[in-house]
Amino acid sequence: MDAAAHYNPRSVEAVFRDFKGRRTALVKALTTDVVEFYQQCDPEKENLCLYGFPTEKWEVNLPAEEVPPELPEPALGINFARDGMQEKDWLSLVAVHSDAWLLSVAFYFGARFGFDNADRKRLFAMINDLPTIFEVVTGTAKKQSKEKSSVSNHTSNKSKSGSKGRGSESRKYSEQAKDEEEEEVVEELDEDEGQCGACGEIYTSESVEFWICCDVCEKWFHGKCVKITPAKADQINHYKCPLCSSNKRARP
Repeated sequence: MDAAAHYNPRSVEAVFRDFKGRRTALVKALTTDVVEFYQQCDPEKENLCLYGFPTEKWEVNLPAEEVPPELPEPALGINFARDGMQEKDWLSLVAVHSDAWLLSVAFYFGARFGFDNADRKRLFAMINDLPTIFEVVTGTAKKQSKEKSSVSNHTSNKSKSGSKGRGSESRKYSEQAKDEEEEEVVEELDEDEGQCGACGEIYTSESVEFWICCDVCEKWFHGKCVKITPAKADQINHYKCPLCSSNKRARP
């Protein structure tokens, strides 16, 4: 297993960074890397676990051999249920267990390094500001209120960066056409909660990253989360996110 799994942070901020890195890794496994993850969870293999590391890398592997293990272990045998459930239900189940594992690791560190009541409360508050993996995978993250000006600023940044809306035409507007398009995108972001469909992070007025919209499921993504740059987006007429692309893969 990755040596990063044995890294021991000692402050609230360090534990949160550890949590966030592991969370990012697990979200990748269940969204952008879902095809690879699905294939690795062969029901014919032994009991497998999904691990997330602080380095934002994930791994499907056997549980640790030592007893007790260095860290709390993820849910065992996630591969056995893969072919007995609908794929989306199976991914949701793995997501729930992954959320539970992340919390257990974070509070294991808190107990080991003597976090007091105030430290534990602060750690949980930082964790609770992020959507759960289950919410990201199922798209049920609670809607957060955003000012119209913030959303308009977001759409303006997107158009300058060469990102795409629902249509497939290049976004080069006259002032009137641009205003109409921005009104449509504002409605989209209200519906989709201004949330990245891969990492689950919520858009804020301070955000400057490039975003792109899937023309199939109409979810928004950070370009970096789906490995799309503004230059590459200009060459794409019909963008499909990794999840929508994976829906057409051949089933065993």
